[in-house]
Amino acid sequence: MNAIIAKRVDSGTPDTSEIRDLAAAAGYTVVGEVTQSRRADAALQLGEGKAEELAEVAVATEATTVIFDNRLGPYQTYNLGQLLPDGVEVIDRFTLILEIFGQRAQTRKAQLQVELAELRYELPRAEAKTSLAKRDEHPGFMGLGEYDESRERDIKAQISRIKDELEQIEQTEEQRRERRRDSGFDLVALAGYTNAGKSTLLRQLADDLTVEENEDLHPDLDATAESQDKLFTTLGTTTRRASIEPRDVLVTDTVGFISDLPHWLVESFKSTLDSVYRADLVLLVVDISEPIDEIHEKLVTCHDTLYERNEAPIVTVLNKIDTVDDDELAEKREALSSLAPNPVTVSGMEGTNVEELLERIDRELPEWEEERLLLPMTDDTMSVVSWIHDNANVDDVTYGDEDVVVSFEARPAIIEQARSRATELRATAAESA
Repeated sequence: MNAIIAKRVDSGTPDTSEIRDLAAAAGYTVVGEVTQSRRADAALQLGEGKAEELAEVAVATEATTVIFDNRLGPYQTYNLGQLLPDGVEVIDRFTLILEIFGQRAQTRKAQLQVELAELRYELPRAEAKTSLAKRDEHPGFMGLGEYDESRERDIKAQISRIKDELEQIEQTEEQRRERRRDSGFDLVALAGYTNAGKSTLLRQLADDLTVEENEDLHPDLDATAESQDKLFTTLGTTTRRASIEPRDVLVTDTVGFISDLPHWLVESFKSTLDSVYRADLVLLVVDISEPIDEIHEKLVTCHDTLYERNEAPIVTVLNKIDTVDDDELAEKREALSSLAPNPVTVSGMEGTNVEELLERIDRELPEWEEERLLLPMTDDTMSVVSWIHDNANVDDVTYGDEDVVVSFEARPAIIEQARSRATELRATAAESA
């Protein structure tokens, strides 16, 4: 698929590197580029002369698609389609992102989120087609498609249905998270921009064998985490177990942020971000090889997004230190100190400082507490002792003739459950006395 990149900026020189990467990720071959520095034209986004130049480039390159890095309104899409050769599709960066999401969506949840985002994007265009049809216009081109009087109603009905199904999936996932907490797991989420190296870092943190051992208990644990130099390699969430003795820690890799996402797209993937919002600790992963201004802007966006709903502590992880020298790393650490006052520097690719990161995760997660329980000897006592062994770090078990004393340390939630089970044992012992 041959594509032309188009981009307009209010001032300065247009940077098309990201939109080219996105186009490549979607499978397009970029055969031309048209850019302009001026205020947006309400009808065409580009100025009229530049839009005509775009049409000439499309003819010369035999392009099938024009990809705008700007957000296009329905009428801009329509007007551009009138200028371009027949059969040339006009899309903007958000349609392109949805194409990539659609290609990468493998789980039912991810597929539903993509479908929801596509419908939310299509709705104003369906409304525009209705308006054009009433004016006896016929928007039958690749941008807006043919007019269908019932399409607007269908879109709204589909949006409602998908939101209901996603809500049911989220309830199931929340129950799974609570079961994990009840089982003594600490939940850690990897967040950050796409291509920051989160999936590669997850592979370094994970303990593969224990994932397989717990496959029946946690069927969504993935024994592999794909690591590629591509945008949006991770669309859904991948959860794996990390080895941080004596803790049981589950680390979840999530879909990456990307700059300038519209509200309707963020909303569609909100439930994916719940894995971040409801974690015990968030690792905010940053690509330290990028320009400092870009890193700063991304950190501000991430903090705004995370602090809106997240209550867990956030640790900034400066990744890819293998790509910068010591002086550049020190300079960037200093420049970012207000946003990342105490970061961990790692190389997910080479495994540098991963042990240091594991130690930091241990320090930042909720403190374990010590407990000593006196359990009466009943028919169920040994199952409780076994449960404590499974979910806590047991220091000592002393068996008497009529009771058992268990000394252990665990997360506060596990200690509360152990106390509750001890109370039930005592009640059972009192009834049988």
